[in-house]
Amino acid sequence: MEKRSLENLLERHPVEINTIAINSALEGKCVLVTGAAGSIGSEIIRQISRFRPGLLLLCDTAESPLHDLNLELQESFPGLKFVPLIGDIRNQVRMERIFDIYHPQYVYHAAAYKHVPLMEMYPSESVLTNVQGTKILADLSVSHEVEVFVMISTDKAVNPANIMGACKRIAEIYVQSLYAFLQLSGSEKKPPRFIITRFGNVLGSSGSVVPHFEEQIGKGGPVTVTHPDIVRYFMTVQEACQLVLEAGNMGKGGEIFVFDMGEPVRIVDLAEKMIRMEGLEPYKDIDIVFTGLRPGEKLYEELHTGGEHFISTANRRILVCTVEDDSSVYNYDFVCRKIDSLTHAACLYQEDTVVEQMKKLVPEFVNGNESVR
Repeated sequence: MEKRSLENLLERHPVEINTIAINSALEGKCVLVTGAAGSIGSEIIRQISRFRPGLLLLCDTAESPLHDLNLELQESFPGLKFVPLIGDIRNQVRMERIFDIYHPQYVYHAAAYKHVPLMEMYPSESVLTNVQGTKILADLSVSHEVEVFVMISTDKAVNPANIMGACKRIAEIYVQSLYAFLQLSGSEKKPPRFIITRFGNVLGSSGSVVPHFEEQIGKGGPVTVTHPDIVRYFMTVQEACQLVLEAGNMGKGGEIFVFDMGEPVRIVDLAEKMIRMEGLEPYKDIDIVFTGLRPGEKLYEELHTGGEHFISTANRRILVCTVEDDSSVYNYDFVCRKIDSLTHAACLYQEDTVVEQMKKLVPEFVNGNESVR
């Protein structure tokens, strides 16, 4: 579906960002994007390419999509200097070599496992990528004096009901506790500005409902929705990535930025609207059937926990999520011990132990899908 059609689905005004300030920050810089071949990573790259970076590093494990992105950039940005890098963020040696060779100044960390039902089946894989991979990159960003580290998180990290969301919350906790530790360490080296961006579902991304619904409508239906009352917050991939760049530029360090995604959208309303956009009538020309909630799926997503609240920023579409009680900030040594124990269990694929360890780090994590495994 075209960008304009996606915007029509959401009925929102285009995002406005401070392009002058972003250009000033990124021009001439070496920028590493993980998950570069994915929906979010590749769009971040397209947008950064317009700000004349000195060198763009495209890191991903997916060979074919990375090759396609390589060809696209050669055609669309003929003067751009970039390097496609096959590499797994879980591989400490590979990541360290990338940092040693290229010395990135900005890191946009978009690599992640994101599909909730699959991660319910494979908790260890989710931990090794979403938690350990993030820790490796954050630690290397400190030792190699990166200027800015932007982590792409999710609204599913708030009061998580699934493995993927809990892993993202643990990654958030590590990044924030590391930054707080560095601030108190008294080191002469200036730590990276660690910034977390939290937003909801991205329309049109791989695995999202829009291409799935499009395919079902093209086949004559039915369109499948899990529950008549399920709602989600949505953004277009262009909106999300513009705000990621804006937040990365405005952040001082240690913040969680939450994007204003408008009102939540009922998935069944989205399905009906897409059917009508094709000139068809829901339930008459194309039926909609309800299949039941999938493992780890909630009826609605939340934007902040009970102990968090929002503060506005210079951009009306970006809010800062703050905690009411400073004592709720996690102790770095405690977090490191728990993550070491968690990743050890994950390396051994001790799935039940992995889930129990996750609950110790994220007490609000309630997962009722152990039977899936």
